[in-house]
Amino acid sequence: VRQRHDAIGQLLERQAFEALRELLQGVGDIERILARVALKSARPRDLATLRDSLARLPRLQTLLATLDAPLPVRLAREADTHPEVVELLQRALIENPPMLIRDGGVLAEGYDDRLDELRGISRNADQFLLDLESRERERTGIANLKVSYNRVHGYYIEISRGQAERAPEEYVRRQTLKGAERFITPELKRFEEQVLSAKERALAREKALYEELLERLQERIAPLQQCAAALAELDVLANLAQRAERLRLNPPELVEEPGIDIREGRHPVVEQVSEAPFVANDVHFDEGRRILVITGPNMGGKSTFMRQTALIVLLACAGSFVPASSARIGPVDRIFSRIGASDDLAGGRSTFMVEMEETANILHNASDRSLVLMDEIGRGTSTFDGLSLAWACGVELATRIRAFTLFATHYFELTTLPDEYPGIANVHLDAVEHGDGIVFLHAVREGPANQSYGLQVAALAGVPATVIDRARERLRELEQAAQHHRELEADQLSLFTEPEEAAGSAVEQALAEIDPDGLTPRQALEALYRLKEIGGDG
Repeated sequence: VRQRHDAIGQLLERQAFEALRELLQGVGDIERILARVALKSARPRDLATLRDSLARLPRLQTLLATLDAPLPVRLAREADTHPEVVELLQRALIENPPMLIRDGGVLAEGYDDRLDELRGISRNADQFLLDLESRERERTGIANLKVSYNRVHGYYIEISRGQAERAPEEYVRRQTLKGAERFITPELKRFEEQVLSAKERALAREKALYEELLERLQERIAPLQQCAAALAELDVLANLAQRAERLRLNPPELVEEPGIDIREGRHPVVEQVSEAPFVANDVHFDEGRRILVITGPNMGGKSTFMRQTALIVLLACAGSFVPASSARIGPVDRIFSRIGASDDLAGGRSTFMVEMEETANILHNASDRSLVLMDEIGRGTSTFDGLSLAWACGVELATRIRAFTLFATHYFELTTLPDEYPGIANVHLDAVEHGDGIVFLHAVREGPANQSYGLQVAALAGVPATVIDRARERLRELEQAAQHHRELEADQLSLFTEPEEAAGSAVEQALAEIDPDGLTPRQALEALYRLKEIGGDG
């Protein structure tokens, strides 16, 4: 991976990636063509594409010779130039062969002498007949002798009835007409046999030669497959270098110690499609900071922040430059994502069921080297159930699994997790209220958010003002009711706890004074009534 980073850096430094991309644009899918060659199912145009692709290798080697990074040097060696294969295909195929071998016309002139001869017979039949007619007229002295053809009798020499007696001995009568005689000669018979079967024999010969060509290519499959793999990797490097320049990507640093430290990270897709300037954000994980509980308003950028972190880690581990001013990435074995809401109607699974199955997969398979994205776990069920599940998942990820986790939630109760468990920290996406509206700053700040701004987001989405007003009124009622409930609970604790304790103490004292072994049945019954009176008075 580090060699990829070095190779991309050198391609950018020497501005060689554009020339490399231009060369590789003319290279076909060699790997797929070779698979067809191995199965003897390659079509003529596949071989033409292979020929034209391999013909570019000398220019490619000249370009790669200007690079001295380890990876391009190795790939240049593996690609090679394969001159013998190029020469074979250039000699065997016409410039633009037809789609299929079925109708022939694929192999070039000069590739096979016998094929050229058969093609020549078929192609030059008319000229042969004219030459034969001229020669026979001169030899026999019969001026009206002519050579013709019909589908019933084939080729023949026709002489008028008055001149028929002058026909040479080798002329064999084939047909007698009212005013003429038709003859055949051994030479014309041989020519007839050749011409009538020349096309079929030429096609059969061409198919056999094509099969033989595929067999010869099969002998070179292994080095050609190595060449295809090298060209594919060079294509990846050239495109990653081009993206790095156009999207302002920077080289990441891969380290052995656990942790992720990204400075001014950006989402490469959102940044391109957004009309507003993208707000870059930092993210930091280390041994003592394993989980970030992310709070903030809807539309504040929580999901984008989570996704961009995963993309940066993924790009770095794939050997690409990353959309950040700097990135220091420790070992990451897998990336788990539980983002979005979707059901599976065909499979009979609800949105919440899908969410829980994905969560279960994470909890079973994540490790302390995994990156986990958890977005609003528990929102698909009741508030208390969802909050309890989200809390338990956060504790499991923090204590047993210890994965690097971005945990977005609207349950503000989860912001107390850092007070109870080590390795957890709060961050939030910033926003400010402006009149009755809200302005999203999209900046990540330390600490929890103070509210979710749900009504303001609903207003931005176009929910009618009457609905928003009714919701705001209901929200005030719920908040007042919650506050009143908390005050009542506090009052009840102060008013009733002490008498209960006092009553309990009196009963306990009366029980302690009783000696059950020394009581008569009547005395035991009286003691029971007395205990009841003490408990009832309390």
